[in-house]
Amino acid sequence: MSSTCPTRILFFADAASVHTRRWVQAVADRGGEAVVITRQPAEVPGAKEVIAIRPGADKLGWFQALPEVRRVSREVMARFQPTLVHGHYVTSYGLWAAACGLALPKVLTAWGSDILVTPRESRLMRLVVAWSLRRADLITADSMDMIDEIAQYHPSAPCHQILWGADTDLFTPLDASHKPDSFDIVSLRSWEPNYNIDVIVNAFARFVADRPDAAARLHLLGGGSLQGDIEQQVKHLGLVDQVVFHGRVGDRAMVEAIQQSRVSVSVPTSDATSVSVLESMACGLPIVASDLPANRQWIDERGGCIVPVRDADALTQAMLRLHDHPEQTAQMGPHNRDRIERDASRRGQMDAMWRHYQKLLQPCDLRMQRKRAVSG
Repeated sequence: MSSTCPTRILFFADAASVHTRRWVQAVADRGGEAVVITRQPAEVPGAKEVIAIRPGADKLGWFQALPEVRRVSREVMARFQPTLVHGHYVTSYGLWAAACGLALPKVLTAWGSDILVTPRESRLMRLVVAWSLRRADLITADSMDMIDEIAQYHPSAPCHQILWGADTDLFTPLDASHKPDSFDIVSLRSWEPNYNIDVIVNAFARFVADRPDAAARLHLLGGGSLQGDIEQQVKHLGLVDQVVFHGRVGDRAMVEAIQQSRVSVSVPTSDATSVSVLESMACGLPIVASDLPANRQWIDERGGCIVPVRDADALTQAMLRLHDHPEQTAQMGPHNRDRIERDASRRGQMDAMWRHYQKLLQPCDLRMQRKRAVSG
């Protein structure tokens, strides 16, 4: 579906986030244009301009900046002439998008905790979420449990599942014959409290004790505020030679770490659909994941194991099961790869999002057609 109305999107989003950069680049790749308003200034490939308002992360700042948000939005309207507004993360940039004052179609995209966690922390934030959602013309989220939660606010806009997706051209399986003989396990999640890296390390220590001949290694990617605590834990458990701290890496290094591993572990306390889980599946790895609705949506017994949240014993047993049954484990990889190619490729998801944009722009097309008819 094509539109005669140009697709120029004013994004309110975290410019430092890889998800924002990928989304903006997807718009540019499809012939659209984008300007990004953010509190986290950073280069965004494909964006015409990145505008920083009140840099920082303090909660009060989101509200204090609203007059400036409206002023800057008017300035952007005058020189860029956007045809859509899109806010990413409902409790912050979504608020800015809803309150920007531009009479344009508005899209809000929920990221996870903005729907599943923050609104439960205070009545104020629940009111903010409700107010923002009810001013949207389209809402997207990347898991069905988030869509169900959004429905509790009774927004008038349609709500669709759009995934961040995995780049299936970049994240590809490696033939087992090219993997190291060691039983390598990879974690791609940030070293923050929600992601329970300490539980992974404890479970890995028990696995190593039970299967010393596995030559196992644990690869920790992501980086985060708990680095010092995790490093101390690794030293205390005597795992210095078997735990590799990669930290934050680019896509190429991430692909290599996943491809060299046998299992990917993701056990957060709260989560929507995890991009790192999708990328691990695209690389043909079995997944061990915490028992959350978003994980159950993607992982079944044919593709991995689901374990209770913060249960190191269950996580150890899952590692042992995948190690001890190599033929069954080997079948999980192709199953996961096929699932991602069918349902969660980034290209397919962004194509679907582009169609949603064009549908929102149809009223603009009609106005342009009527204007031409009158002038003719």
